Amino acid sequence: MEILAFGVQADEKPLIEKAFAGHHDVRCLDVFLTEDTAPIAAGYEVISTSVNASLDHRVLQTLAAGGTQMIAQRSTGFNNIDLEVAERLGLTVARVSYYSPYSVAEFAWTLAMAVNRRIVRASNRTRDFDFRLDGLMGRDMRGRTAGVLGTGKIGEAFARIAHGFGMRLLGWDVAENPACAELGMEYVDKDRLLAEADLVSLHVPLLPATHHLIDAAALRSMKDDAILVNSSRGGLVDTEALVTELRAGRFTGVGLDVYEAEAGLFFLDKSLAGVEDDTLARLVTFPNVVVTSHQAYYTLDAVGQIIDATVQNVLDHLAGRRGENVLVPRLTR
Repeated sequence: MEILAFGVQADEKPLIEKAFAGHHDVRCLDVFLTEDTAPIAAGYEVISTSVNASLDHRVLQTLAAGGTQMIAQRSTGFNNIDLEVAERLGLTVARVSYYSPYSVAEFAWTLAMAVNRRIVRASNRTRDFDFRLDGLMGRDMRGRTAGVLGTGKIGEAFARIAHGFGMRLLGWDVAENPACAELGMEYVDKDRLLAEADLVSLHVPLLPATHHLIDAAALRSMKDDAILVNSSRGGLVDTEALVTELRAGRFTGVGLDVYEAEAGLFFLDKSLAGVEDDTLARLVTFPNVVVTSHQAYYTLDAVGQIIDATVQNVLDHLAGRRGENVLVPRLTR
């Protein structure tokens, strides 16, 4: 059998091909799964998708009509998939429930320190042989307060690094993580966390209840010199409201690895075509903002674990097993 994988990055392709070797053939495409590209999957029982794929009812209906029976998404998040429609159509859907939390946590800290110490500005200057220090002053993290919204595996890893810096820890989540409590984290309500934190990092999933978790009111409640980092999902932050606050001169820095309208932009080369998204275009002009293209997970370790889990999900499906990563069960036919 040949598996069809959408949205495969150049670095991923040899890893995917190696992982499937000895099991099944795999055809890797660099195009993302959308309504326009879904017909390519006709005749493929199993397809694999990336986090930026669009699996709404139209795409799912096209896949089912073409004979697809199983969708193996190469990510933890699955807010891009209409699971109710998938179940109604008899499609099995699986995700990757776990991969290295350190990949994302370490990258979140990379963003935090990049904006704190003005790394991008400094690098751009030295390329022009401008070695002045004006405007490059940062702050020690030791003794300051880190606010962690979401204290699961990634939030815990982020908190451990913050603890290593010697920071005071505040946490917010629906359930406390004992490992974070052992680090000295104090669990508080969101309003208090935002008001007291010098660094706010987001590590919660995107759900209806968390959409625009950081809205205009939340942004206004933060310290004027706070740092905000989002390496989770773009929809957690009201970007329009964030731009408004940045235009008012607020925040020491903002590090974003995700953007709420990133579909159709991130993972693609738009350098020649240009970007019509005025909000994103405005956002990247602020000197205290660093935007990256959803790469926090993108380490050899994490991607390897994602691919291995994806292969196992496919093998489980073909063997009639329901693995722990299944979101929509395989229906009896």
